[in-house]
Amino acid sequence: MCSSDLPDLMPPRYPKVTASKSPLVKWNVATSDPKQTAALAKALGIAPVAARVLAARGYGDPAAARKYLSPSAADLHDPYLLAGMDTAARRLAHAVERQEPILLYGDYDVDGTSAIVLLKKTLEQAGGITSCFVPHRIRDGYGMKNEVVEDAAARGVKLIVSVDTGIRANDVVRHATALGIEVIVTDHHLPEEELPPALAVLNPNRPDCGYPDKNLCGAAVALKLAAGLLKELGWDAAKRERFIDSLLKLAAIATVADVVPLTGENRVIVKRGLEGLCNVRNPGLRALLNVAGIDEGTVPSARDVGFRIGPRINAAGRMASANDVIELFCTSDEARAQEIASQLHDLNTDRQQTEAGIVQAIWEQCVQQPVTDSDAALVFAGEGWHRGVVGIVASRVVERYHRPAFVLASDPETGVTHGSGRSIPAFHLLEALETMPDLFTKFGGHRQAAGVT
Repeated sequence: MCSSDLPDLMPPRYPKVTASKSPLVKWNVATSDPKQTAALAKALGIAPVAARVLAARGYGDPAAARKYLSPSAADLHDPYLLAGMDTAARRLAHAVERQEPILLYGDYDVDGTSAIVLLKKTLEQAGGITSCFVPHRIRDGYGMKNEVVEDAAARGVKLIVSVDTGIRANDVVRHATALGIEVIVTDHHLPEEELPPALAVLNPNRPDCGYPDKNLCGAAVALKLAAGLLKELGWDAAKRERFIDSLLKLAAIATVADVVPLTGENRVIVKRGLEGLCNVRNPGLRALLNVAGIDEGTVPSARDVGFRIGPRINAAGRMASANDVIELFCTSDEARAQEIASQLHDLNTDRQQTEAGIVQAIWEQCVQQPVTDSDAALVFAGEGWHRGVVGIVASRVVERYHRPAFVLASDPETGVTHGSGRSIPAFHLLEALETMPDLFTKFGGHRQAAGVT
């Protein structure tokens, strides 16, 4: 799920739902010790109001406040706090040492493609042999597929690492095992009651995982595996920290684009990563920043990532092939990097226009049949709507009406409908879908976003 730089398409005649009158709001300002905040302001050289905010949020101690404001890569949690890391890092190190080919199986959004690049660069730096598979959104659909596993087996692959996918691919993992392939699942989506029967499952949302931060995106989980691998391979702490710090640029982009909370460890990743984007040597990333209008030497904001950088990466998976993103970040050819970045920019323009057409069609439906307070949730469907943008459109409906919404694209030739849903913080979308599994061929997601067939 990624923010978009599409302008508001709300027609002036559109009937808005208005809330009933409520009493005046009374603000309760958090109290703090004046002496403590004065000392904090002096110690950090910040304004008293900033010191009061920090103290109210639990950062009254100068050392804790400095760590919060200026985190380092050393402030990231130990990757071995993730359940299954011992087994995963050991098996991956074994594959590197034995020169076994490793297949990285990802997803087609910003989070999935960033996760693949993070692990690919780590494994290649360690001397490993990798190949990648990113499904085509329209042709392959979401998730792991048996035919991809079978092709990997025919090529002699003995280890598959899934990134940002796989937590509900139990049958595919069993099939891989039957073909003699071991699987390491890395994901952050909510698991089913039964975990995939993989060699290792890295997911902070496993019920039995005590990892202190449950809100990591898929790329951040991949980052943890990268850190665990380098430790297993015996890299010294300083070298590991430098290399992981270099990966935080992509991890930060994925974290913002996946709309996970920017608190805890995610704040460390994003703060460090955005600062690193001020000085970028990777030709593909530099070219992408250029077409997004981020000048060299500028530290982009989270808003820049969500509305300018992320949508251009996502455009590949929505409108064409996400493999272009992998090539963009892995090429050393500056001319090729600029060519791909320009293509992503053009695809994003196409995506905006396609999205605008569907949004307009939905608004027109709502004019004909106005949404009222009695409508607890909304579902819209259309023949031939582009499956690559229905998730963004669903987000726009939720923004407008503040209630769960699904937008579905139906194929009249096959009779199959694919769609995406978005929700509000108070309503757990995936749990709701799990109460009606008979409606779907497949479904998955998390609290505020889900996909269905």
